[in-house]
Amino acid sequence: MDNYITILTERPFGRWFVNSLLLSALTVLLTMLVAVPAAYVFSRMRFAGRKRTLYILLVLNAFPAILSMFAIYRIIKTLNLLNSYMGLVFIYAGSMAIFVFWNMKGYFDSIPEAIEDAARIDGVNDRQLITKIVMPLARPSIIISSVLVVIYVWNEYIFSTVFLSGAEKNTLAVALYSLQATDYTRNWPLFSAAAILTTLPVLILFFLVQKYMVSGLSSGGVKG
Repeated sequence: MDNYITILTERPFGRWFVNSLLLSALTVLLTMLVAVPAAYVFSRMRFAGRKRTLYILLVLNAFPAILSMFAIYRIIKTLNLLNSYMGLVFIYAGSMAIFVFWNMKGYFDSIPEAIEDAARIDGVNDRQLITKIVMPLARPSIIISSVLVVIYVWNEYIFSTVFLSGAEKNTLAVALYSLQATDYTRNWPLFSAAAILTTLPVLILFFLVQKYMVSGLSSGGVKG
């Protein structure tokens, strides 16, 4: 237990945890605000350019975000968001929004439109239709998509290393690497304790939402 006590008392583990938690929460919020409405629109509405836009999004989803590192760096620098959490949040949200879009679109496609038609016949307006019928039905996919975004941000290392500087802004992934970066600072028992503490929140979150896993992922994988 000495290693756990050391990592909690002699290292700023709490600060690292808060940094990762803040980035995860802001990324989930921004990603879901962008991707969920877009997925519903593309699932239910037909408009000019729809198929072409879907093809573009499909192609973009096939390439990893790391390929656009230089372009992203130039954009973030132009916006004066280097070494800021919001700059990293925009990068993470941009990386995950397309994935969440496709997962949510597949789930919305699996919801029968007859349910919405029946609600409209009963006098439900558009706002009530979305908040009281569509969103509750899509809750499993929304929860699972949010958890997958959290896991991505929690484990992400490369972007946080490039776009953040200063030990006080380290995320858990960067901090874990710093514990065994060189032969002189390497401490495997301390690293193992920190790794277990880092894994626990995600593990607990997974157990809390596991009942939504099958429906949230399988229905979201339906071809639209």
